[in-house]
Amino acid sequence: MKNYKPKNRLTSQAYIDGILSGNRVILSRAITIIESNLESDKILAKEIVQEILPNSGNSIRIGITGVPGVGKSTFIEVFGMYLVKKGHKVAILSIDPSSQRSRGSILGDKTRMEDLANLQEAYIRPSASGDTLGGVSNKTGETMLLCEAAGYDVILIETVGVGQSETAVHGMTDFFLLLMLAGAGDELQGIKKGIMEMADMVVINKADGENITMSKMAKIQYQNALHIFPQSESGWSPVVSTASAIKNIGISNVWNEILKFKTLVDENGYFLKNRNHQQIKWMYNNINEELKQLFYGSKNIKSELTNLEKDIVGAKISPVKASQQIIEQFKRSFE
Repeated sequence: MKNYKPKNRLTSQAYIDGILSGNRVILSRAITIIESNLESDKILAKEIVQEILPNSGNSIRIGITGVPGVGKSTFIEVFGMYLVKKGHKVAILSIDPSSQRSRGSILGDKTRMEDLANLQEAYIRPSASGDTLGGVSNKTGETMLLCEAAGYDVILIETVGVGQSETAVHGMTDFFLLLMLAGAGDELQGIKKGIMEMADMVVINKADGENITMSKMAKIQYQNALHIFPQSESGWSPVVSTASAIKNIGISNVWNEILKFKTLVDENGYFLKNRNHQQIKWMYNNINEELKQLFYGSKNIKSELTNLEKDIVGAKISPVKASQQIIEQFKRSFE
């Protein structure tokens, strides 16, 4: 099946020209190729990405995550609409590693962000997670490059829920935004320390009506919590603010803080340094993914793994010895 070549594919140059001209239909078709596991598409994808590379990188990449029920989709839509009105072109890429089969939550996002999705200056796209979080980094990264080449100067990468995917998203963005709620019991409960440490900004959403007082209290709590962490290498001190996406309050402040961050990291050289670090890390992610595919794609390895699973269950071999044995067999295939 992987050797199958779809009939409706264009030439790599046709995709490149379409992307550079801002054609959203061609952009979507090119991203489909990026996400494909067909061998012919992998070759085509590499050609496309390589050629558009000089036209990419001219954006601010913002990772957005938040606790369940925080109103992430509403916030992203209102924030996206605000940015479009400011003259920006916005691309929203959504990641949901827990929904690899249905992509259900992504489709839901497009439905919920209907007003934003209808704007020519906005582009909403699910980002294929692949089988691993490494797959998230690679395919989302390539999708991001294509969007930048198509003229989108603000890239919002949304993660669904709070989990491992945040680390992957943080590793491919310039600014990491954490959405939180007030009045949900202990304000710091249910949020991992690691995610708090990654945040460049914490926004307490739904700060309207009866929630205003609780939101102000939560703001103080988060500010105190963030002071515990060592300062980031970027030199930026994380900020906490309140907002109400549904009332369109505090949205401009979020963007103003992002612009302050961008000015700081441009001046102290961290922006370019971080981007370069991410590019190198991306290479290693690709190497890891290719090696895994090479390993698990081998018929001999698949057969041997099945036998080893039976031996482990039958207590004939330990998992450690089994793994060493299969790795040695794999290494011998290259001798």
